[in-house]
Amino acid sequence: MQKALFCVLAALVGAGLAAAADDSAGAALEWRAGAAAAMITPERPLRMAGYAARKEPAEGAEQDLFAKALALQDGEGHRVVILTADLIGIIDRLREDVARRVEEQYRLPPHALLMNASHTHCGPAYGRADAEDYFDQLADTLVALVGQALDRLAPAALSYSHARCGFAMNRRTPTDSGYRNHPNPDGPVDHAVPVLRVDGADGALRAVVFGYACHNTTMGFLKWLGDYAGYAQEYFERDHPGATAMFLIGCGADQNPYPRSQLEYARRHGRSLATAVEAALEVGQKTTRHQRPLRGPLRTVLESVDLEYSEADRPHHAYPVQLVRFGNDLCIVALAHEVVVDYSLRLKRELAEPGGPAIWVAGYSNVCSGYIPSRRVLREGGYEASSRPWKPTLEELIVGKVHALFDRLDSAP
Repeated sequence: MQKALFCVLAALVGAGLAAAADDSAGAALEWRAGAAAAMITPERPLRMAGYAARKEPAEGAEQDLFAKALALQDGEGHRVVILTADLIGIIDRLREDVARRVEEQYRLPPHALLMNASHTHCGPAYGRADAEDYFDQLADTLVALVGQALDRLAPAALSYSHARCGFAMNRRTPTDSGYRNHPNPDGPVDHAVPVLRVDGADGALRAVVFGYACHNTTMGFLKWLGDYAGYAQEYFERDHPGATAMFLIGCGADQNPYPRSQLEYARRHGRSLATAVEAALEVGQKTTRHQRPLRGPLRTVLESVDLEYSEADRPHHAYPVQLVRFGNDLCIVALAHEVVVDYSLRLKRELAEPGGPAIWVAGYSNVCSGYIPSRRVLREGGYEASSRPWKPTLEELIVGKVHALFDRLDSAP
C-alpha cells in the first residue's frame, strides 16, 4: 500500500513565542499544543464496517477518511494526546498496539492517550484477516501522528465553550411489540456541542475539538465516507484556513441523524454541526462572553471497572474509563463502547457544579465492541439492550467509577 495515502496533511499549531503583556496573558500561554492529520482512505477495495448486509467491498471514496492528533502540554510538562479517526470504532488490538508503541517511542503513558473513533459506517472493516495490510499501515500512521503532534508543540492558549445542534433524535420508539428503531421526537437527547479551542501565540485559531452525541450513520452505501462528522470537519477547515478540526463523538448509541439515507442529508447535517461550532466560538461577535479559558494543571487517569454479565459462566468485562481534567475549568470523561445518551445526561447533571469544571462526556473511546445500555434501556429492552447479557448493575458501576476518578483528580495537587 502506498505511503502517499497515509501522508500527513495538516497542521501545525502555533509558532514562536509571544511576550506576555500582563499576568493574564502569561497564564493563557502556559499551554503548548501541536496538531497533525493524515489521510487513511484505503487504497484497495476492502469490506466495509457497520452493516453486515453489505457483502461487497467499497466501490471507492465519496470523501476521504482521516485520522488526527492533538497534543497538549501544561506548564508543568504534563501531556495528553487526543487521537481521532474516521473509523467504526477502536478495536482492542489497535488500541493495545498504538498505546504500547506510543509509550515506547514517545514516553506517553496509556492514561495520557485518548483514542476516539467517529463511528462512521462507511469506513473499513479493518479488523478482518483480509485487511491485515491496512491494519498495519493504519497502526503505523496513528503512532506517527502522535509523534508529529508532540514534535509540533508550541505556545498556545486553550478555551472551552459550547453550543447546540438539533439533527440528532432518539431512535427508540415504544410500540405494542416493544421498543423499535424509529425516530422518537419525545425521547431523551443531548444536543450540546462542546468545543475545545486552541489559539496560537499570535492569537490565530489553530485547532478545535468538538463533540456531538449522535450515531455517525446518515449513509450506509458502498463508498468511503466520514459522514456528517467528516463533512463538519471539512467545512470548518475550509472556512478557517490553517485550523485543524477534530470530532470527538459523544454518547450517541441510541441517537440517529434525521433525516438520513441520502448523501445530501449527510452534507446538511455536517454544515449544521460546523455552524454550531462557529456559534460556540462566538464567531462574528464583537465581544465574546462564553469562552472559558483553560488553566492547568493537566491531569489524566485511565482505569477499568469490572462489569458483570447475567450469564453465570461468563467472566467479568473490564470496562475502561478515562478522565482528562484541565484544572478547575474542564473535565473530559471518555467512556468505552457505544454508550447511550443517559450516561451523558446523568454525569453532566451529577458532576457539574457552579465554580467547577465543565463536564464533557464522550463515548466510543479507546475501545468499541458493543452497546452500553443504561438501567432504563435494559429494563425497556430493544436493540441497544440486546447487545450483551449485562446485569442491570452496569450503569451504577460505570457511573460510580467516573465519580471515584473525578474525586481523585479533584483532590490531586
